[in-house]
Amino acid sequence: MLSFKRSIALLAFLFFSAQIFAQDNAVLLKEAQNLELKFDEAAALEKYKQIAANDASNIHVLVKTVELDCSIGNRQKDKTTKLQYFQAAQIFAQQAYTKDSSNADACYANALVATRMSEVDDDNKKLIEDIRQIKIYADKALAANANHARANYILGKWHFELIHSNWLKKSAVKNFYDKIPDTQVDSAAYYMEKCRSIEPYYALNYLDLAKVYDYDHQREKAIEVLEKLVKLPNRTFDDAAIKDEGKKMLATMQ
Repeated sequence: MLSFKRSIALLAFLFFSAQIFAQDNAVLLKEAQNLELKFDEAAALEKYKQIAANDASNIHVLVKTVELDCSIGNRQKDKTTKLQYFQAAQIFAQQAYTKDSSNADACYANALVATRMSEVDDDNKKLIEDIRQIKIYADKALAANANHARANYILGKWHFELIHSNWLKKSAVKNFYDKIPDTQVDSAAYYMEKCRSIEPYYALNYLDLAKVYDYDHQREKAIEVLEKLVKLPNRTFDDAAIKDEGKKMLATMQ
């Protein structure tokens, strides 16, 4: 009888503990979201990390942590510090993917990390693997959800980077890809336009889409995209800087 009572007490304790954790996480999530609205990404990141520590299965929180680590890391001047943020993001991205490899957000998070790692990896073998991973995970994200806006953006960016970025200055990358089809510019525009139709306030997509059109000598389309970009409301910490770059680009084209 005593053992039975202890079991009941233990179950009750675990139940109420779970309830308390759920409540704590709900409070933390609300706080994190409010901090993001105030553009305090560093503080929001810490809140999301607390939730992830309490609930390692929360893919939404893991992905938010990845996005903020990548966003903050991308603004760092010091390469070592930048890499530390990206490596932290990689851990959370892999955790989300391990939890559910068919989840579009989890796949997108890994594509995002690979994109950021490609910007800091100097070793040719690592760079090639980063480029491969971007495509692999972006494709998986879109296979799970063809209307995943940011996976569409990343795939469009991937096509564009292949034809105009520093990637092709690496002989190993040239040898790996042999030949870049002319249709890659069209592919970049296609995926970024799809992103724009799904997430019309994503400023970074507008800026890169304008660059795609400018590269492809479609000046009027580039101007149209930039004119819409500069009128967008600021929804993330980086949006103001993105819009400023868009304004400067627009000034050179008018």
